[in-house]
Amino acid sequence: MTIQDIKNRFGIIGSSPLLERAMDIAMQVAPTDLSVLITGESGTGKEVFPQIIHQLSSRKHGQYIAVNCGAIPEGTIDSELFGHEKGSFTGAHEARKGYFEVANGGTIFLDEVAEMPLATQARLLRVLESGEFIKVGSSKVLKTDVRVIAATNVNIAQAIEKGKFREDLYYRLNTVPIVVPPLRERKQDIHLLFRKFAADFAAKYRMPGIKLNAEAESLLTNYYWHGNVRQLKNITEQISVIEKNREINAETLSKYLPEKDTNRLPMVVKGDGAEFSERDILYKVLFDMKKDLTDLKKVVVDLIENDHGLEQDFHPKNEQIIKKLYQDVGTTETTVKLGYGNTSVQPKVTNGEEIHAHEVVEEQPLSLQELEMDMIKKALAKFKGKRKSAARELGISERTLYRKINEYKLDL
Repeated sequence: MTIQDIKNRFGIIGSSPLLERAMDIAMQVAPTDLSVLITGESGTGKEVFPQIIHQLSSRKHGQYIAVNCGAIPEGTIDSELFGHEKGSFTGAHEARKGYFEVANGGTIFLDEVAEMPLATQARLLRVLESGEFIKVGSSKVLKTDVRVIAATNVNIAQAIEKGKFREDLYYRLNTVPIVVPPLRERKQDIHLLFRKFAADFAAKYRMPGIKLNAEAESLLTNYYWHGNVRQLKNITEQISVIEKNREINAETLSKYLPEKDTNRLPMVVKGDGAEFSERDILYKVLFDMKKDLTDLKKVVVDLIENDHGLEQDFHPKNEQIIKKLYQDVGTTETTVKLGYGNTSVQPKVTNGEEIHAHEVVEEQPLSLQELEMDMIKKALAKFKGKRKSAARELGISERTLYRKINEYKLDL
């Protein structure tokens, strides 16, 4: 059987040397029982190669089972793969055969094998080395004759370094490696794939097929394709359904292509063994700002409820809290008056864009009584006389607010 025969049989499109090399390795290893590890980015079509190997092997009349290891919860993956005995865990109302027992004499394809828990990796290693396994909740050793083909889009070397993947299992799986090239390394195949998908969707939706002009074809070919063949197929379907004009130019095509070389997923910052997403960093900044606001509120409440002088309460430490708050928020033009001593924090601005320094301007202080009256009036006005809400805003009890209103004889 030739490579062209394989392409026709499995619907593979393209003539890239890297793709044909991967197919040639699959054809050569198929008659053997060697384990195979298929690597490549997500969306490259790795799932086709185990089918090629199985169909060209002596096991083609046996079971072929594809298992997505990343989709099975950690607590049940051992049961799924190796089976369990009745009563071995909650919900095990009857004994069950696992995939390795069912596929005896056939082939198991373990997709996303790098997502497999370490304990399960140890069980898999035993199967690969001796063909033996034990059901969950059993002590009886069973035998199986299964060919294992695994695939992953993870950098296994890095996973081993982080302790997330067993090195001995890697060498046992990687007896024969097959690397599926990303779409950007198969430039001559991109337009062929587009035309095939466009024809398929035209038939599916019963509409004329879309075509690309020369500029659009060039844009399509030189795009990075983070999602590889899967992304190309999705975009072709979108354009086929949405666009009324059946001839697509570069301007129209660019609307469907995310900005080139831009990763739209959250950035990952690595260091000291930890991983933080951009969202986690933003949350941390927001929580720090919330803490500063809480500290500032405590300063204001303390000034309201205690009869200390402004010189004691408005300590330089409190000025620093306010300054830090403005530095974190990045205020450039807003001047906030605290009311106490009519003190203002005024960020200095150059060209209306950047903060270069902060300064605290002290004016003639109001008396504490005038200050409290002013704040109470503003709070009550804000909440249209609702004293409970005003008290909550001021950080004092409703009873204290009533007492202050009577004390200052506020005319509300």
